[in-house]
Amino acid sequence: MSIDVVEIVNELSRVDKRPLRRFQRRRRVGELTRARIIRYALGIALAIALAYGVRWPLSYLTPLLCAVILARPLPVLPLKVGFINMVVTLFAFLFGFFFTQLLLPFPLVYSLALAVVLFRIYYYLNRNGSFWLTIMLLLSVLMMPLLSSINEGLAIGVVVGFLVSSWLTILILWLVHYIVPDPEAVSMPPRRVLQKAYSFHAAQAAMKSAIVVTPLALLFIAGNWVNQILVLIFAAIFTLVPDLEEGRDAGIASFISTLIGGLFAMILYILMVAVPEFYFYVLLIFAVGMIFGTIIFSDSPAAIYYPSAMTGMIVLLNSSMELGSSFSETFFVRLGLILLATVYVVFALKILNIFWPEKYYSQGTSD
Repeated sequence: MSIDVVEIVNELSRVDKRPLRRFQRRRRVGELTRARIIRYALGIALAIALAYGVRWPLSYLTPLLCAVILARPLPVLPLKVGFINMVVTLFAFLFGFFFTQLLLPFPLVYSLALAVVLFRIYYYLNRNGSFWLTIMLLLSVLMMPLLSSINEGLAIGVVVGFLVSSWLTILILWLVHYIVPDPEAVSMPPRRVLQKAYSFHAAQAAMKSAIVVTPLALLFIAGNWVNQILVLIFAAIFTLVPDLEEGRDAGIASFISTLIGGLFAMILYILMVAVPEFYFYVLLIFAVGMIFGTIIFSDSPAAIYYPSAMTGMIVLLNSSMELGSSFSETFFVRLGLILLATVYVVFALKILNIFWPEKYYSQGTSD
């Protein structure tokens, strides 16, 4: 009996290969997800080990920044982009330092200048500006006057500490991508192109954000409320998009994230009291990073809460390890500050929308 080879080949070519392709695609996605989970946990654990092993000023910012960036499904940071971010951070904090030192002695001039600077920062973001530069500028402009009122040397120390922390973050990102590379090439998201022409909608949103944040910032500076600076920072972040619903949703999400982070921080704190060893703390952070990473890089609806929960956990643990500190007090104070910032933003935006001229709601065709 002869075998028709050509017929066999034709039959094989007609076999539906779609299930095989789907299997291969799921396998590639699974490998990429596993790499991101391990990289997330490893990066935060390395940052924690470095920050608490060396202890430079504001060292705890390194694991915070690593946690924020590694929670995003991004490929390895190109060398050029990494150096650009380093320069951007330097520019942002030098700007905040000199802006504060030159104008803070003149309260009226400083108040008007702060409103203009905040408007320009928000307007820059609303025209597709760099999110990293926006956050760095906001932190610098809002933190520097409070720290400079205590001691000019403290403000300089913060600039140096923040630069070291942010630059080390970029180095750690490169390192963990080298240790745990992506199984296949992943393209960077499309670059945000800055809109150079005037945008009415961007200006209107920036104006609302600046009106909400400026009085709060001036109140904090006048009262020298350094210990409550988190309220100011949260309010500035919640108003990045000055929409009443989004501001409220951002506050509620932050509140839930803090509850999750607080629960895990409490468990780790109890375990650390039982086994007060540095290496054990790093291993615990790695284990929690694996748990959080598995949820973050999944399709679970709860995934949106866990990146902020990790940062909240790190902040709570850092505060609780200070001499004479109380974990429960730190936890409830942080919850209260987030709630206070949320209430302020929602109330301020609601009042602002009531008195905002109605004709501006329909305008904006010139964009």
